[in-house]
Amino acid sequence: MSTPVIHDPATLPSDDNVNPYTFCVELKGSQWFLQKGKMIAYYGRIDFNGIGHGRLDRLVRTSFHSPLHASDWVVAEGSGKMLLADRAFDVNSFDLDEGNLTIRSGNLLAYQPTLALKQSIVPGFVTLIGTGKFVAASNGPVVFMEPPLRVDPQALVGWADCPSPCHHYDHGYMTGVMGGVRALTGIGGTSGEEHQFEFVGAGTVLLQSTELLMQDRAVGGPPPQPGVPGHHGPSGSSHGQQGSVPRLPGQLGDLQRRFGL
Repeated sequence: MSTPVIHDPATLPSDDNVNPYTFCVELKGSQWFLQKGKMIAYYGRIDFNGIGHGRLDRLVRTSFHSPLHASDWVVAEGSGKMLLADRAFDVNSFDLDEGNLTIRSGNLLAYQPTLALKQSIVPGFVTLIGTGKFVAASNGPVVFMEPPLRVDPQALVGWADCPSPCHHYDHGYMTGVMGGVRALTGIGGTSGEEHQFEFVGAGTVLLQSTELLMQDRAVGGPPPQPGVPGHHGPSGSSHGQQGSVPRLPGQLGDLQRRFGL
């Protein structure tokens, strides 16, 4: 049996991956925006303040412009090393250089305040603009593709420096009886072979290497396990099962979920 690697502040990397599922952010009297529930441990003196904290008004005014997601985010500031993860999904950092990237709101874990986060016109997505580093999770490794391209909505993570996609429906889906029933009722769902997002123009499309979206859950919510602070259900209760997960701000219900938004 191999000996596990035991880390300390000196051996942890700075702004880099510890492993494929954990990222280490180093704060040197600096600040990062952080989605609630994504910090798993830290060394040093780091404070976490909500977006509504009065002292942060100037920072929020320049770097956070998404009211629908304000309650899901905090600002981490201080000095030390902070570990980020999301339910053992793949985690990676990306650099924008005077760029424009739109990403699923649930996939974005953290970003530097040199970037400005804005509410996308596409429900369930946010847009980062400017120069800086951000950390994102995906269900499997990310694949980078060049338009023109049609994408299964379930596999889409985001897109950079290209126009927002439009919907493309297969002719059989549009004209068939079952396609009409599904369009009106949602019965039977829809697949990537029947409905895609179509990208045109210059830019880059980010895909996860699976058709399964990262499972939604309340941002920052504790796991439904007895003994965990914040858990109020008895052992073996159905609290926290997928059917009882609260909807995140910006979601449009089952219609949006079918279309992978």
